[in-house]
Amino acid sequence: MTIKRSLSEHLFDAANVIIMLILVVLTLYPFYYVLMASVSDANLLVGHEGLLLWPKNLSMAAYDLVMKNPNILTGYRNTIAVVTLGTTLNIFMTSLGAYVLSRKGLYWMKPLSVMIVLTMFFSGGLIPTYLLVNNTLHLGDSLFALILPGLISTWNLIVMRTSFEALPEALMESARIDGAGEWRILFKVVMPLSLPVISVMILFYGVSHWNAWFSAVIYLRDRELFPLQVILREILIQNSTDSMMTGAGSGDRESIGESIKYATIIVATLPILVVYPFLQKYFVKGVMVGAVKE
Repeated sequence: MTIKRSLSEHLFDAANVIIMLILVVLTLYPFYYVLMASVSDANLLVGHEGLLLWPKNLSMAAYDLVMKNPNILTGYRNTIAVVTLGTTLNIFMTSLGAYVLSRKGLYWMKPLSVMIVLTMFFSGGLIPTYLLVNNTLHLGDSLFALILPGLISTWNLIVMRTSFEALPEALMESARIDGAGEWRILFKVVMPLSLPVISVMILFYGVSHWNAWFSAVIYLRDRELFPLQVILREILIQNSTDSMMTGAGSGDRESIGESIKYATIIVATLPILVVYPFLQKYFVKGVMVGAVKE
């Protein structure tokens, strides 16, 4: 049976579509502008005003200069190492904590949960954290200073715990009857059935590590250990593009410097944009499973 829709309903849908399209354009255009500017001729780009819908005399010179910068390649290496190792440890530790908290009959469940939730609202502060990491744990000038202090996110722990609680208890009981211990139940039963929420956790932790720069500025002094975002910050905020403009005339340095900034933004952002589509199909399901308790 076809339901006849009124004129007001059609107008409402049309207005929604128009508003959504406008929001999409406003959201995507800044990134599109940076992309077009990064592949434009530097001298022509400086004199351009208004919207930029296509490249100004297509040129890859800025990318050539960026990829020849050893700091960019070193930053990529360090960032990939932190993202890979950090996300792996994050998922492992968060899964352990979530599994323990999801078990019924756990002693001191409420006091333990309260203590964990309190960490979302109260912390020791920047100076005690710095003293702990740098002086007590002696992690200064080490990539582990970027990984270990934030090993478990309280919010992610709660989301994953709620997801584990939604699994039928009969599955765990069946595994115990077959002789499985808690470790095997976690890694052979619980985690394979929780792939959507684990995929979301990988995305959350991975993006957090990829975008992190503040901890690196505080704890790292050796430039060989700087992650990509610190190099990006130096280029965008401190205008440290001189090392990439060897041979450029004094009149061209400003224009080339702007192109280098745009190209660096694309180089630093592109990997996340490539990875996201592979995890996007799990995103909504994983968040809802972990956030809504049936």
